[in-house]
Amino acid sequence: MLFTKAKTDFLEYLEIEQNRSQKTIANYDHYLTRLIDFAGDIKVSDINSELIRKWRLWLNRLGTNTSDELGKVTQNYHLIALRSFLKFCAKRDIPALAPDKIELARTHRKQVTFLNEEELNRVFAQPDIETIGGLRDRAILELLFSSGLRVSELVGLDRDHINLKRREFMVRGKGQKDRPIFISPEAAKWIERYIDKREDTTKPLFIRYSGKKEVDRSGNYHRLTARSVQRIVARNALLAGITKHVSPHTLRHSYATDLLMNGADLRSVQALLGHSNISTTQIYTHVTDPHLKSVHEKFHRSTINE
Repeated sequence: MLFTKAKTDFLEYLEIEQNRSQKTIANYDHYLTRLIDFAGDIKVSDINSELIRKWRLWLNRLGTNTSDELGKVTQNYHLIALRSFLKFCAKRDIPALAPDKIELARTHRKQVTFLNEEELNRVFAQPDIETIGGLRDRAILELLFSSGLRVSELVGLDRDHINLKRREFMVRGKGQKDRPIFISPEAAKWIERYIDKREDTTKPLFIRYSGKKEVDRSGNYHRLTARSVQRIVARNALLAGITKHVSPHTLRHSYATDLLMNGADLRSVQALLGHSNISTTQIYTHVTDPHLKSVHEKFHRSTINE
């Protein structure tokens, strides 16, 4: 079977049988198309270890708009997509290379950036809460830190998704998995203040107040985009005098860090963040180092009584 035909079947399988998101399917399509760009529309049975070695070398030298080469993490995304495709082939009895023949490149664990309490307070104090836009921005900042939401999850929220009295709601995250979200009284207060100030009746929880206005009864043309939220967070961090790069994910990191520093166990943090694998959550374990020092000082005997 030709690779293009098998790829189409695989993407349909992801959509229908695996119920993967359209974004995930588009990403897999993009990564696998790069194999076609390199090798042409070959037979699936022609994919072997030597071809993959040469493809990896080609990917390693492939530039992007912002870099002269693809990062190791991005290269691994290509290999993960191919490995998933080969697993699909095995299920469908399509002659193909064994998926376990593909090894991912070793990568360095990224340093986790988070804000401490003093930095968070400075960022939260920046929006002009006398304006509707400032109230919106304050509500966004409070909600991101209080909930650990991904930016894509936040911009997808509608007004009726969130229960401000119970201060909890469900969100569908990566892998189409639902998880509960809990928010603080402070975050609920700012969201309520923002909603009370609004005069529109559109569905989205967070909307924009500038740009071209279009006719759309659903109100989605008003919905704030992920890129807009990134700019809001970065701008308020800059106004607060914070020089390090701050993004919505930085507030998610800060949320996880705050939980661990206050004694939450790693499994609970994994569930609250919506991580499918605890190894992803373990990037935060470094933040417990100060806590470990206090445990050592409290419980370790400095001398042995004779």
